Amino acid sequence: MMLDEPDKPQKLQFRTVWISDLHLGSRFCRAERLLHFLKSIQCDYLYLVGDIIDIWALKRKWHWPKLHSDVVRRILKSDHKGTRVVFVPGNHDELFRSYNRLVFGGVEINNEPIHETADGRKVVILHGDIFDAVVANHRLITFIGDWLYDVLLRVNIWFNALRRWCGFGHWSLSSYIKHRVKKVISFIGSYEEAVVRYAHQKNVDMVVCGHIHHPEVREMGDVLYCNCGDWVENCSAIVEHHDGRIEMLRFGFEGELDSEGTQRVAEPESSRRRAAREPEEALAAR
Repeated sequence: MMLDEPDKPQKLQFRTVWISDLHLGSRFCRAERLLHFLKSIQCDYLYLVGDIIDIWALKRKWHWPKLHSDVVRRILKSDHKGTRVVFVPGNHDELFRSYNRLVFGGVEINNEPIHETADGRKVVILHGDIFDAVVANHRLITFIGDWLYDVLLRVNIWFNALRRWCGFGHWSLSSYIKHRVKKVISFIGSYEEAVVRYAHQKNVDMVVCGHIHHPEVREMGDVLYCNCGDWVENCSAIVEHHDGRIEMLRFGFEGELDSEGTQRVAEPESSRRRAAREPEEALAAR
C-alpha cells in the first residue's frame, strides 16, 4: 500500500512581482531565502529590476555556489509556467543593456519597460542607477563604496554570530549606518525625488525601481513610488494583486514568508481611490 504524498503548499498568487538587487555571484546574496520565495509564488509577470547578477563581485573574486544556479533555473522555469519574465539591467549587470528588447531563454531584456496594472495605472520600471550621480559620473568612487559596503556586510556576519551566541537576534550594521548618517538619508531623499520627477516626465502613475537597497512604498505627490529593496539585507519584493493593489513584502533575516514575521506595507488608500476614479472621469468627459 502506497502512502499518500503530502499535499504541496498552495502558492501565493500575484498578478505581478518585482524584485531587484539579488546580487547573484556575491557571497552576501540570500539565495536560499530567495529560492524559497520564488518557489512559493505564482504570477503573470515577473520583473527583475537590476543587479540580478553581480558582475562587479565576480570580477573581484569568483563565487557561484549551486544555490545561485538553482535561482537562475527557477527564474527560467517561470517562463514555462506562463509567467512573462522581464529583466531590467542595473549597474552591476549593465553589460546586458546592449541587448535591449532581445529574448534569451524566455527572459526578455528591456532597459525601461512600461507596465499597466489591473486597475489601469501606468508604471515605469527602471533600476535607478542613472539618478545616482556618483554611479553615473565617478566610477572609481563607486567601486570604493561598493567595496566598503562588502566590508560592512562581512563585519555583520561575525558580529551577528556573536549576537546569536549571546541569545540576541539579527542586527544590520549597514542598515543602521544608512538610517543614521545624515548624508546618506539626504542622498536617499534626493534619489527618490529624482525618480519621481522622471515618472512625471514619462506621464505615469507609478514608478518601480531598486538600486539603493531601501524598500519603500509611498505616495510622493501624485506618483506612487516603489523601491523593491534587495536580497542581501532586506529580502523584499513589490507585488501587485489581481485587483491592482500594490504591496511590499519584507522578510528580513528573521521573518518567514507568509507568516507573522513578514512585514506587509500596502499602498496608501488615496492611490487606490484615484485609480478607481480616473476611468469614471474619462467616461464622463466623453
